[in-house]
Amino acid sequence: MPALRPITISDIQEARKRLRGQVLHTPLLLLDALEPPASISNKPRQGKIYLKLENLQPTGSFKIRGAGNAMLSMPPERLSDGVWTASAGNMGLNLAWFAYQQSIPCRVIVPQEAPQVKVNALERLNAQVIRRSFSEYQQIQCEPAMAQLPGLLVHPFADTQVMAGNAAIVLEILEDQPEVQAIFAPYGGGGLCCGLAAALQQIAPQVQLIACEVETGAPLTASLLAGKPVEVNYSSSFISGMGAPFVFPQMWQLASQLLQATCVVSLEEVKQAVRLLVDRQHVIAEGAGAVALAAALKNTGFQK
Repeated sequence: MPALRPITISDIQEARKRLRGQVLHTPLLLLDALEPPASISNKPRQGKIYLKLENLQPTGSFKIRGAGNAMLSMPPERLSDGVWTASAGNMGLNLAWFAYQQSIPCRVIVPQEAPQVKVNALERLNAQVIRRSFSEYQQIQCEPAMAQLPGLLVHPFADTQVMAGNAAIVLEILEDQPEVQAIFAPYGGGGLCCGLAAALQQIAPQVQLIACEVETGAPLTASLLAGKPVEVNYSSSFISGMGAPFVFPQMWQLASQLLQATCVVSLEEVKQAVRLLVDRQHVIAEGAGAVALAAALKNTGFQK
C-alpha cells in the first residue's frame, strides 16, 4: 500500500460537508449528571467525563463517518464494480449501508469468529460476507491485494478519507465542550486515533489524545515504549473489533508521530465500564466502545 499522508484541516472540513445529512452530530452526555455539587458533597472533586454517543448513529458506530466520506469522495465510475473491505463488523456494516443506498455490490471479509449478529446485519444489507481465518484476515488488512476482489477497496483504517471522516468528531467535541482537556479513544487499527490526533494537533494542540488498548492485545503501547514496532501476545475476547499482535505496518509512521499517550485496560475494567454505562445513563455499549471509558475511569479518579 502507498504511504499515508497526514490529514489536513481542509480534508476534515470537506469531509464534514460531504457527511452533512448523512451522519448525526452526536451529543456529549455527562456520565454522572446526578452527581451533587462539590459544595454539598463529601466526595473529593473529580474530573467530569462526557460520553460522545456515536452509538446513536444510524448504524450504531462512528465508522459511518469514515466509510461515508471515503465513498462520497469518489466519482461514480470508481464505484461501478462495487466496494469491499476487511472488517470484523462495524466498518463492513457502514460500507454496506452506503453501498445499499447506492445499489452497488459490497463485499466484506470478516474473521472466522466475527459475531454472528454483525454477520446477520451485513447480510440484511445484501453484502457478500467472506469468512477467513483470523491470521489471513489480518494479512489481507496489511496486503489487500491478497484478497483478489473486484471493486474499490475502502480500507478500515489505513485510508486518508476514512481518517478525515473520523476526525470530524473533534470539530463537534470542541463546539460542544470547548474546555475539554483530554479525549480518550479506542485504538484498534489506528484510523480513529490518528484522525483525531491529527485534528487536535492542528486546531487544539492543548487537548491530549489518549489511545486506549486492552490487555489482550496492546501493540501500540509496547511499540511506542520500544521506539519501534514490536509484536505482543494477543488473545481473543468479548471485545471484538480491536486488538492485534502488532501495529499494522502502514499505520506505524503516522501513529508514532501523532500518538504519545496510551492507556491499557484490563478485561475486568472494561466490564465495569459497560456496567457503569447501563447503571448511570442506560447506555448500552459493546466491549470496544467501553474501552475508552474504562481508560478514562482509570485516569481521572472518577467515583464509581
